Amino acid sequence: MATYYIEQSLLSAKVRTLIKDDKNQPAYLLVGSWGSKGDSVSVYHLDGRLLAKAKQTTLSVRPQFDLFMHHEKVGVLKRLFFWQRDFYFIKKLNWLAIGDIKKQKYQIYYLNDKLFEMTQVKRGNRVFFKMIVPDEKLAPLCICIVSVLDYWARKGTKVGELNSEELGNQLQVS
Repeated sequence: MATYYIEQSLLSAKVRTLIKDDKNQPAYLLVGSWGSKGDSVSVYHLDGRLLAKAKQTTLSVRPQFDLFMHHEKVGVLKRLFFWQRDFYFIKKLNWLAIGDIKKQKYQIYYLNDKLFEMTQVKRGNRVFFKMIVPDEKLAPLCICIVSVLDYWARKGTKVGELNSEELGNQLQVS
């Protein structure tokens, strides 16, 4: 089982972001942009290898994302419906992703098995997402998926992208 942390305000921001392990050591690099067909978010190993990617394939009210691991398409992420929670289905993998927008809590399931969980935690005066992954090799793909969920949650609740001044302040504190 592996645990990772990412600063909340940086998960869906259009910046390069380090994801750290439970020892506060960099584990992955998250890179991407959103909003247009063809945009993508990618998770890289620190040595530069691409581990996972979510690529937006449709631009609509219900956008769709192709999911890749090690350059191979492994699934398609689609939003099923939303109210207080968002529900997404990942075709080919038969995973269900659930997001609780108000609590900023996300889970990914295969049948009854929880593959991933993300919750908010505070460290000092900053808010982080704590990500727990029982199978560490699934972490990069799960991080791509929850970054899409978080983007949709922020977009749907009018929480905009970070402006450059906020971003500069966030990066200086890190």
